[in-house]
Amino acid sequence: MLDRSILREDPEKVRWALDVKGVDVDLEAVLAVDEEWRELKAEGDSLRHERNEVSRTIGELKQEGKEEEAQAAIERSSELKAEIERVEERADELESELERHLLELPNVPQEEVPVGEDESDNVEVRREGFDAIHDLPEDLVPHYELGERLEIIDEERATKVSGSGFYFLKGDGARLEHALIQFMLAVHREQGYVDVMPPIPVNSESMTGTGQLPKFAEDAYRLENEDLWLCPTAEVPVTNMYRDEILLKEDLPLKHQAYTPNFRREAGEHGTQTRGIVRVHQFNKVELVNFVEPDESDERLEELVGEAEEVLRRLGLPYRILEMCTGDMGFSQARKYDIEVWAPGDDMDDGPEEGGRWLEVSSASNFEAFQARRAGLRYRPERHESAEYLHTLNASGVALPRVMVAVLEYYQNADGTVTVPEELRPYMGGQEVIEGHDPVGESALGAGERE
Repeated sequence: MLDRSILREDPEKVRWALDVKGVDVDLEAVLAVDEEWRELKAEGDSLRHERNEVSRTIGELKQEGKEEEAQAAIERSSELKAEIERVEERADELESELERHLLELPNVPQEEVPVGEDESDNVEVRREGFDAIHDLPEDLVPHYELGERLEIIDEERATKVSGSGFYFLKGDGARLEHALIQFMLAVHREQGYVDVMPPIPVNSESMTGTGQLPKFAEDAYRLENEDLWLCPTAEVPVTNMYRDEILLKEDLPLKHQAYTPNFRREAGEHGTQTRGIVRVHQFNKVELVNFVEPDESDERLEELVGEAEEVLRRLGLPYRILEMCTGDMGFSQARKYDIEVWAPGDDMDDGPEEGGRWLEVSSASNFEAFQARRAGLRYRPERHESAEYLHTLNASGVALPRVMVAVLEYYQNADGTVTVPEELRPYMGGQEVIEGHDPVGESALGAGERE
């Protein structure tokens, strides 16, 4: 949520943010509500002052025996009380309306953020790992074909169980994902992160606190007859852990990591580029959430990018860092970087010179005080000082399905097996190669094969 002082003192900055982020809000209507609210607050203060003065004179007039004048003062006090109640009732209505409008206003991008309309205007910061690409099989196949051949990914049976956009991981596929989770958690513990295992359903207040509501309600799953939503990202429960609390300066920086399943509708996303487990309704992720002092958040963002990309560095996967332009950075962010891993199995238009395609696996964002105002996240710089809003940041460390895609495609062998990256082998009992499993059931048999 934006500071009201920005709305009042620099509306052009807010208007610019709406324009460059492509958010459709009638700012003039918001400013009009704020103006009327301030006028009513001033009128209410004036009326209360007058009533106090009138009330003070009533006793004096009675002592002086001026009963008629005292009665007139009493009647005037009653009139003023009614006027004050009317003004305060209207001011409360406008206050609620203004709060709703403020929830619809996006965060203001930092000045350094590149201005652009969409992903085509994002700026590539650097690439890593392309100087050491190993030899890939000539007949490299995409993960959705490989996963089916190896019997480690099963979308067909998941569709039967849950509908499209879901999948089973089986055998070594499930073991590989468990290994990735444990590996990521271990890496981030080295970086000073404290583990959190949060609840999966989150209430509307929590969704509002991090900015998912009201704007992104259609992208989330809500439980019927409950004020609960399935967790779209661990950012929501972990950031809201300290909602409406005051932390201390010595608590900061506070770094939490949380592994959770995540649920998103991903409405309207279909086609070749979303085949397999690239874009699904349920996926696992390790999330990194930071709470810091305001003057440290810019530096912390750069460090956060490094902490997230460490996972890809250790796995030996080529990747790149992008700085998001204003039109692609999101509603709540003041600055944002994306980390995209290279998956060589599908030769898409957005791939590098080597072919393949880029898959976003992490977004590292600085929200500044935007989420803190919405969620009431404050800290006290010194014990005797007033509490201030802190800054929040987060990053995926990293989204598991797309890392799975990259591992299966990049470490694919000519015989159709997959080499397990060295960093993951301790978490898979020393297993070095995924050779796959035999299919099960009558449907797996060829015609006439069963006696």
